[in-house]
Amino acid sequence: MALIPEFLLGVEGFEWDAGNSSKNWKRHQVSQTEAEQVFLNRPVVVAAAGVRPKTERRQFAFGRTEAGRLLAVVFTIRGPLLRVISARPMSRRERSSYEQATT
Repeated sequence: MALIPEFLLGVEGFEWDAGNSSKNWKRHQVSQTEAEQVFLNRPVVVAAAGVRPKTERRQFAFGRTEAGRLLAVVFTIRGPLLRVISARPMSRRERSSYEQATT
């Protein structure tokens, strides 16, 4: 499998911050592997997360893990690497929007 090229042109892999990785596990029981699977599986929906002054651009990805778990992942692109900032299960509203966008 490869990263979704239409959204992530030029991205070659993932970058993880130890703090974000442990936070995602402690708060939401989402592993690094599961968060990465969202970008490797189709369908995936990518949306802008809004602009934060004096910080890098962040985006949302909504998708499925290999086990079928629906996750929302906040990420940024740093050069050739995708950096996951936060990963959690989708909310009810996000699941509904995801299902509408992918059917």
